[in-house]
Amino acid sequence: MNVRLENLKLKLGGQESEHPVRLALDLVEPGDLETCQQAERVTKQLPPGITSKMLYQDIIRIAWPAFMEFILTQLASMVDMMMVGQLGPWAIAAVGLTNQPKFLLMTMFMAMNVGATALIARYKGEDNQQRANEVLRQALVLTIILSAISSVVGFVYSEHMVRFMGAADEQTLAGGTVYLKIQMVGFVVLAMTSTITAALRGVGDSKTAMAYNLIANVVNVIFNYMLIYGHFGFPRMEVVGASIATVIGQCVAFILAMFAVVRGNRYLKLSFRDDFRPKWDIMRSIFNIGMPAMFEQLVMRAGIIAYSKTVASLGTVAFATHNVCMNIQALSFMNGQAFGVSATSLMGQSLGKRRPDMAQAYSRYTRRLGMIVSLVLALVFILFGKEIVALYTDDREVVEQGARILMLVAAIQPFQSSQLILSGALRGAGDTRAIAMIMLVTVLLVRPGLAMFAVHVLEWGLVGAWIALVADQLLRSLLVLLRFNSGKWKTIKV
Repeated sequence: MNVRLENLKLKLGGQESEHPVRLALDLVEPGDLETCQQAERVTKQLPPGITSKMLYQDIIRIAWPAFMEFILTQLASMVDMMMVGQLGPWAIAAVGLTNQPKFLLMTMFMAMNVGATALIARYKGEDNQQRANEVLRQALVLTIILSAISSVVGFVYSEHMVRFMGAADEQTLAGGTVYLKIQMVGFVVLAMTSTITAALRGVGDSKTAMAYNLIANVVNVIFNYMLIYGHFGFPRMEVVGASIATVIGQCVAFILAMFAVVRGNRYLKLSFRDDFRPKWDIMRSIFNIGMPAMFEQLVMRAGIIAYSKTVASLGTVAFATHNVCMNIQALSFMNGQAFGVSATSLMGQSLGKRRPDMAQAYSRYTRRLGMIVSLVLALVFILFGKEIVALYTDDREVVEQGARILMLVAAIQPFQSSQLILSGALRGAGDTRAIAMIMLVTVLLVRPGLAMFAVHVLEWGLVGAWIALVADQLLRSLLVLLRFNSGKWKTIKV
């Protein structure tokens, strides 16, 4: 075995590449694969010819544009909330009440995007460009159909959804309803952009999505300033203006995303002369991965809606505080989600090359990087929690209580990061059923159940609801880690 390992190392000598790990993978012959896996099991070291530097380079190359994209998108969302927050707690609550109905309506096409990302990553690993582009076309067809249906449903039932979420007064109900209706007008555009983004991430191209989302976010913030308050001759439209500005930004992102895949100088290329008729083998593969992901999203949204309704029962000020803290916590998700993008792409590509040993190594090193960033975020929340909440509102009660909640957000950062990264890796392997079952237990049962008990029985108020969220995150992190360590993802067929 040692001779064969040494021969493999010699093949790598003196060769350079922009992506050195991929060069190593390309040079592994079928007979070497077993040797690499045996070496990893025996020595607990990296596969032969692979260094830590190589792994970190590939991980960061994909993760940093995704991280910047997520951060900038969330910062735009935070600025959006801050601008709306100047109108009063009712406006924060009105916009916050629309979040979960909107996410719920996004469930179908977002789940199919999970399938598309995993398949495209596998075909990229197999160097099957034609098949990867076929998956992109089929995914876009599915997205148009599913998002159009969701858009109509959401528009017609906007008021019912906002009322169901627990609007405490007529002003909040009216503001939330009109905000959600406008969002539904631009829903198909948002959906198609998300599918293109998912496809690009499958081949490891996260820079393109970062670029067009950055531009779209700048456009969003500019139109927020003009339309919410009525600057530069525009009418003062308040919550309505915030929603219109968001849709305008989404349209800009869609135009740029389409340009990126149509112009034809990337691995993924979309041509309207190509065949867009349904290909049932591809559709079946997307659904095989996507359906459990859809179940996961439905379960998650149902659980979060039940949780949000429990918090909304505490009153407008408490719910406004909750939404501010959720908005800030969403910023901390960007760490795990960005490295999760790396884990998904590199896991899929490694398995496409029949290299589960490399998939394991990528996942381990991705978690290390995510852990470092999570500890920095935790320190920021501990030291500057009150100042961060004060950016949203000058309401003293909201600021004081929000700062206490951010202590809990800081405590879960390392666990949250690990959970998001390993979930991304499992999705890249097509192991979406396990993630769905974990969500069923934690988000649908544990979080809302504990929140109801803490709020209505123990009367711990908003802090009690957030303790339930912490319990959910800790249990979910443990279950995801156990699933990944089981190694069952290595044998899943897509």
